[in-house]
Amino acid sequence: MICTVYTHKIGVDKIVEVLEKGISNVNISVTTTDNSNLITAETKGGLFGKDSKLVINKRERLQPDYQIHESKECPLNENLKGLYGYINSLPTTNDKVKGLCLAKVQTINSEFSIQQESGTTKNLKEVIQNLAQELDAILFVQPDTIISKSNGQHFLDKNLDLIIDATGKCEIEDLTVNIDSKYYDKPQVEITEDQKIRKEKNDAFIQSKNIKVNKHLPFIDSENNVKIRSAKEVAERLTILAITNQVAFNTMSAADAINYILEHNLSNLVTAKEKVFLENPTDEQKNHETWKCECIWTLYWALNKVDDLGFPNQLADLNNVPIEDYPIGKNKNPWDFINAQTQLRSTSEILDVNDLYYRLDWACVDARINEQQLEEVHGGVVYERHYALNWLVNHMDAEWDDVSCDT
Repeated sequence: MICTVYTHKIGVDKIVEVLEKGISNVNISVTTTDNSNLITAETKGGLFGKDSKLVINKRERLQPDYQIHESKECPLNENLKGLYGYINSLPTTNDKVKGLCLAKVQTINSEFSIQQESGTTKNLKEVIQNLAQELDAILFVQPDTIISKSNGQHFLDKNLDLIIDATGKCEIEDLTVNIDSKYYDKPQVEITEDQKIRKEKNDAFIQSKNIKVNKHLPFIDSENNVKIRSAKEVAERLTILAITNQVAFNTMSAADAINYILEHNLSNLVTAKEKVFLENPTDEQKNHETWKCECIWTLYWALNKVDDLGFPNQLADLNNVPIEDYPIGKNKNPWDFINAQTQLRSTSEILDVNDLYYRLDWACVDARINEQQLEEVHGGVVYERHYALNWLVNHMDAEWDDVSCDT
């Protein structure tokens, strides 16, 4: 094998087009199965030449995206975790380029290997470079090939210049990370001063806790264009979470919870996933729901009902919430609690914490990908609080069941 090409772009049309333009008298065939393709490019050598056969094996993500997910359903997504971890483990003479390379790995939607199965394909180096250019790709290259730049396995950019090898050598000063707008259609806006200050402050704080910092993580939304949910929305969400949480801890039966919801006209506040849980709360689902204590705690903080969210190195204790501030209970009408909530913490405070947990969550994901133990924070606590905060700031305009904690 000569190399593996990684790109954000999907489909085979551009690959076929480059092969047809770059190889004279080529016969191309494409075989497609599910999310993979086998592309062969064959030429006849004629009377005095030799036949050649170039083979490209290609596969894509099950769902194109711009980040690596924890899900194990997609084989390519799993491979990208390993690729990310491998690059992250390499030494480097250029931290900036290595960070950008790691960011680019997360955007990969397809990979394909290039192998000269027989003969010699003319102009192959130019063909590979044209593929890399057209697909804005990075290449994982074996030594001793027509495009090699190192004595061991290494990575090249779309210009076939060295990004990084096993010794950390780097020949470039920058690496572009592009994301197709149909996968991430957030408009590009000018970075504001509050975004810069927030990022710098949180990076410094995380570093002071001896936690890994990714200085290339993007900024979160500025105070100018974020839309924080209303205090009433937060109180409504907190109320339903309090009900499902009691079922999770066996303080209330699912039947009693459903009756309580119906009695107080809360049905329209219950999400589809919460309804499934209440209809059949298995032990596994209950265990999952117990983690929502962290979401409840975070929303109480947003409502100014608890003074300090606390550092996520220990679990939240809902016993620290005054009983009068709990929305449900004997002889309690949850709407009294909901309608009494009229004010949230400031937008600046909420974004400060949202930005912090975004960066902490990246550190947790990075540690998991690299099969490392992050002792300084609890990954589960970080994730649940990040989830609640992303919902609070309307991240990606997602409703509760569909919140993304992308890093």
